[in-house]
Amino acid sequence: VAHAHIRGGRRIKSRFMVCIMSGARSKLALFLCGCYVVALGAHTGEESVAEHHEAEYYMAAVYEHPSILSLNPLALVSRQEALELMNQNLDIYEQQVMTAAQKGVQIIVFPEDGIHGFNFTRTSIYPFLDFMPSPQVVRWNPCLEPHRFSDTEVLQRLSCMAIRGDMFLVANLGTKQPCHSSDPRCPKDGRYQFNTNVVFSNNGTLVDRYRKHNLYFEAAFDVPLKVDHITFDTPFAGRFGIFTCFDILFFDPTIRLLRDYKVKHVVYPTAWMNQLPLLAAIEIQKAFAVAFGINVLAANVHHPVLGMTGSGIHTPLESFWYHDMENPKSHLIIAQVAKNPVGLIGAENATGETDPSHSKFLKILSGDPYCEKDAQEVHCDEATQWNVNAPPTFHSEMMYDNFTLVPVWGKEGYLHVCSNGFCCYLLYKRPSLSKELYALGVFNGLHTVHGTYYIQVCALVRCGGLGFDTCGQEITEATGIFEFHLWGNFSTSYIFPLFLTSGMTLEVPDQLGWENDHYFLRKSRLSSGLVTAALYGRLYERD
Repeated sequence: VAHAHIRGGRRIKSRFMVCIMSGARSKLALFLCGCYVVALGAHTGEESVAEHHEAEYYMAAVYEHPSILSLNPLALVSRQEALELMNQNLDIYEQQVMTAAQKGVQIIVFPEDGIHGFNFTRTSIYPFLDFMPSPQVVRWNPCLEPHRFSDTEVLQRLSCMAIRGDMFLVANLGTKQPCHSSDPRCPKDGRYQFNTNVVFSNNGTLVDRYRKHNLYFEAAFDVPLKVDHITFDTPFAGRFGIFTCFDILFFDPTIRLLRDYKVKHVVYPTAWMNQLPLLAAIEIQKAFAVAFGINVLAANVHHPVLGMTGSGIHTPLESFWYHDMENPKSHLIIAQVAKNPVGLIGAENATGETDPSHSKFLKILSGDPYCEKDAQEVHCDEATQWNVNAPPTFHSEMMYDNFTLVPVWGKEGYLHVCSNGFCCYLLYKRPSLSKELYALGVFNGLHTVHGTYYIQVCALVRCGGLGFDTCGQEITEATGIFEFHLWGNFSTSYIFPLFLTSGMTLEVPDQLGWENDHYFLRKSRLSSGLVTAALYGRLYERD
């Protein structure tokens, strides 16, 4: 299999997505699911990594884990019973580490909640918690010093795995930290409980830990008194940053970490429930890599019945990802990753005046009179027709927010739609019309369901049916092909490009950037039918 954009796995099952996407260079990815192995080389089809200079790349792995869960997470169990359950998951982790080691992996990432599970109360999770000394204060190798601290069995196993696999290891577990009544914030039970990521070096040393700041309905855990901004250095790729799941939508620690700490790589354990059309796991992971020009190593748990799937190794121009809502099996992704990620650079990808659609886009933005209704230039005929025959606006719920939308009916056109002073624009062409309804939507306001945060969104989406009220529904298949510019007058610089085509396939924009105080996304030559193309702006200061 060798294409510029590869969507593998179709021959196994329609929804079984083992995918490599290439935007710039040839890459090789190895995907392992049980005993099934696919070796894909973009452009060349080569099954060897010898073509790459070792100095320029490192080998990374992420593991999507169908965690073995407690049958009754509300029940009170002993520490021994808790360890018996967690060791079942750790046995699987160890198998994955050894498989990855055979491929020369230098860093592996495991998902959030993968060892202990979820849906606990504060009391019922207690037997599952390890004691966590501060790595800033104590230098400790749990595998080599197992008796130094009690209740650290999980940390010991992870440390020994890192040694055995000779790789950096990132995992998530629950931890506890005693506190005193003199601490005014100390919980009544005398301890803090944290959702914690840990990083071990290849010699088993506990390098650092990150305690999740933005909890997602996790009553069992506390928010740390101070936000952790955690980075760790590696000999093979320099500095990594780390955060967890829901953190990705907030300023602290995520944006501050990337803005202030010169991070080029992020490790990202998550237990993410997909929600289309705007917040599928692989969709937001990829958007983050593109927006910041970084590498994202994202590991999700695999529980399709709960809507949980979607892991990937994402660079700004490429992705190696897995999304499967039907298959219950685990999945290990291994890929070579550039030490210095190459991002989308506006000027580099621009074709300027030689591209008629981009010329038209620039003229519209500049307010050229040739686009006004009353202009008499011969070039204005199309634009006049679009403006005079403006489609009706309507409202529909998308992602629990009340979007204002316009239907995208014609084979080509120029549309705009506004909400509270925020306007979205679409200039598009289609080679042929499909029997589907598409719409351009705008939202500018406070999102308040399953979290509270302020967003500005411009979204071109395929609707669930032909009725306006179906726009915003969750769909994964589409046939509509577009060549388009999508833009808006955003009042934030934090804008994430969400881009999905049919079959949960990730796309990379041809160009992103600012033009005349508007942020735009440009794309031609889609690999398959468009599901979602959106610019997702976050206004953190209005949360």
